[in-house]
Amino acid sequence: MIHCMKLQPAPFAAIAAGQKTIEMRLYDQKRAAIRIGDQIEFTQAQSGERLTVTVTGLYRYPDFEELYRHHDAASLGYAPDEPAHPADMAQYYPACEIAAHGVLAIEIAHT
Repeated sequence: MIHCMKLQPAPFAAIAAGQKTIEMRLYDQKRAAIRIGDQIEFTQAQSGERLTVTVTGLYRYPDFEELYRHHDAASLGYAPDEPAHPADMAQYYPACEIAAHGVLAIEIAHT
């Protein structure tokens, strides 16, 4: 199965370069359908450029704090000198939705 997701330019570039290997999302109905071996087609939100990856692992957590405890900053897309904070995800997901659904770390690899 192929899943489609949009990404901002920086995370898209980090995935394209092979630096970011974990995509973080809300564990909603759409993400619950993702399985290991599926493909994700990422579309860069500004340029429309596309990139397809394969799902190699799925890790469900109650919140981003727990997700960040289990995955290193580099795999989440942070630069070596950049601090990694779960609060960074608040710009994408309201706390009430995180509490209601939990979150998902999607491990990916280039196809």
